[in-house]
Amino acid sequence: LVRMRFLQLLSRKPGKLEMLFQIPFCQKQFPYMCLATSACLCSKKKKTNSYEQVDQEKYKNLVYSVTSYKTSAQTPETILEEDNLLYGPPDKQRPPVKAETKTPKNCVPLINPNKRIPLLNSDSNLPMKIALQKTKMPSVTRILQQTISPQQAFYLERWKQKMILELGKDGFAEYTKNLFLQGELFHAALESIFLSEEMATKEQREDVAISGYLSSVQHVLKDISEVKALESAVQHETLQYLGLVDCVAKYRGRLCVIDWKTSEKPKPSLKNTFDNPLQVAAYIGAINHDANYDFQVSCGLIVVAYKNGSPAHPHFMDPDLCSQYWNKWLLRLEEYMDKN
Repeated sequence: LVRMRFLQLLSRKPGKLEMLFQIPFCQKQFPYMCLATSACLCSKKKKTNSYEQVDQEKYKNLVYSVTSYKTSAQTPETILEEDNLLYGPPDKQRPPVKAETKTPKNCVPLINPNKRIPLLNSDSNLPMKIALQKTKMPSVTRILQQTISPQQAFYLERWKQKMILELGKDGFAEYTKNLFLQGELFHAALESIFLSEEMATKEQREDVAISGYLSSVQHVLKDISEVKALESAVQHETLQYLGLVDCVAKYRGRLCVIDWKTSEKPKPSLKNTFDNPLQVAAYIGAINHDANYDFQVSCGLIVVAYKNGSPAHPHFMDPDLCSQYWNKWLLRLEEYMDKN
């Protein structure tokens, strides 16, 4: 019987060694040290594994999938490598100073302190209209176009490519031509309104190309009075740039440089007008430093008219806001001068 117990022990089946220690007569037949030595020898050959008590046949697939699955361990170094690949290396340098926080080198004031305003203005009710002369001075439009931000340039180019894809190159050229033509007709209609102080002519009101724009600005026209300039050239004699201002008039009692814009999409806030506020600020500064004008301006107004006739959005710029955009304009002007 003892020999049979040893054969069971040698078979190394789970749980048999514990059974041997629990049998009383085995303790009588063999010294304790002998059994303990045998147990140590057997344990070195085979360690008891609790997983061996699991019905491996039943969970064969699960056990195999767990024990055979191999994957590369992620260390902090590999995680950083993946982040660098996806997002680029971390920037340990200080963020670049934005253009808005810079101070212009040539701090010319928006309001000309040396310009004397006559006590009595001219009695003429006709607005000023100075023709634009061709000179070597850059225009406001040209300066803004050549100093456009990379982000704006990206979106403009993407919009252009999208339109070309839809309309073709010839179709896009025709579309652009029509936009400029509509703008010219719209400005001409507004000029006729201000000069005659009446509504636009019947032909202009019925012109499909601009009838919607004219309907769009009717509520704004009611707040405009004392027009002082229309489609008139302005020149900054100190900073040496020029432009063509749409209108200078009072809006709700405050003298403004007024810029008329047309749009097919709504632009309910000033930030939707992109560089138009800089353009208005540039015109204000030019008027204030142009000897041809016997007045100074401190406010601006951007009116966005819509082709579908929906009410235009007037964006008023008070003196503080004009001063902010004037500083931004000076930075763009410096950038242009550095490039050229």
